[in-house]
Amino acid sequence: MTTRDRKQTKTRRYSIGVVAETFGIHEQTLRMYEREGLLIPSRSARNTRYYTDADLERLKCILNLTREMGVNLAGVQVILGMRDRMEEMHQNMMALLDYIREHMAEHAAHALVRMPPMHLVQMEPLAPENSPAVQVLDASRRRQP
Repeated sequence: MTTRDRKQTKTRRYSIGVVAETFGIHEQTLRMYEREGLLIPSRSARNTRYYTDADLERLKCILNLTREMGVNLAGVQVILGMRDRMEEMHQNMMALLDYIREHMAEHAAHALVRMPPMHLVQMEPLAPENSPAVQVLDASRRRQP
């Protein structure tokens, strides 16, 4: 792996001053968001705050809620809590679906009869109008090709 590859895979980190200037807010505002638990930056060995791209996305959401929608910080906290919970539930659902797919494939391999559903239904004309009638066949009587 080259130095350039390491830099691209390394998580980007931003100091509090850079973030404050980028978003046009005061550093104290970021500290207040941290005290309220809305934004939790990572810390260096020297206890310096560093914000990741995920932190910046969350900050954009906070600023949108407060500036554009007029939501107070208590409301922002509730909304972000629900958003975090929904994301967690989504991840759990995706894991459950993966588990089901894995086990369904395992069970399908052990199935006794593999017959497409259309082989269980026979279409026959009823009357001169050529309207089809549907007759369900007994799958146990039908011969497999």
